[in-house]
Amino acid sequence: GESGALERYLPLYEAKMIHHFDHRWATYDGLETLDMTDAEKADPAVVALPRYWVPEAEVDARLKGRWDRQWLLGWRDITNSTNERTVIASVVPRVGVGHTVPLMLVEGVALLETCCLLANLNSLAHDYAARQKMGGIHLTFGYLNQLPVLPPSAYAQPAPWSPGQTVAEWMLPRVLDLIYTSWEMQPFARDCGYDGPPFAWNEERRFQLRCELDAAFFHLYGIEREDVEHIMETFPIVRRKDEARWGDYRTKPVILDHYGSLV
Repeated sequence: GESGALERYLPLYEAKMIHHFDHRWATYDGLETLDMTDAEKADPAVVALPRYWVPEAEVDARLKGRWDRQWLLGWRDITNSTNERTVIASVVPRVGVGHTVPLMLVEGVALLETCCLLANLNSLAHDYAARQKMGGIHLTFGYLNQLPVLPPSAYAQPAPWSPGQTVAEWMLPRVLDLIYTSWEMQPFARDCGYDGPPFAWNEERRFQLRCELDAAFFHLYGIEREDVEHIMETFPIVRRKDEARWGDYRTKPVILDHYGSLV
């Protein structure tokens, strides 16, 4: 930078810091990562701290001419078909990212469809397909390019379950609610046309919104109800965590309930 000017630094995000629709999954405390608590996430001013920082000028130089928004869409490179989930994507602030968080710089597509793409990547229907393809522990561009992601045109169609709305218009407020939980994501919210404060972090509400989106994607992929039931049985760790938390495999009936109502 200019002589005498203070150089600005940005966090360097690693895969373990993000989760589905969540850029504050984990934070560094010295050399260790800690999962951020619901209480911490309930405060929209709390940020995840990285292990490393990088000069902002370096981030700007790499994105120059390629991406001008104040947020990024990335996913976890490290994964496994035997994990709880295989594809984990999130929007993060405009930060530095390590090689474990590959980025998707979406060109020529409206922001509305980009929100839908994120929801598609995080859907159980898409995850099921990814599990059939994965042969190692790295979800590379090579794998991702083979996965059956819905085209932007799918979201321009009228939503059969919401008269007067396209699929994208129905999805946007749900995706926005899941992503915009801290002030860091205000640029994303504004790009989406929303000028209000961050949404409250509420685990139950987030669970219901994600189940609604999952049900919608099962419909958009043309998956019949009995096949939805089968697919839900192929996520044993999701079941195990549900049973530990609620005493039964709650995700499955809630998604099926939403699936039945979205007609």
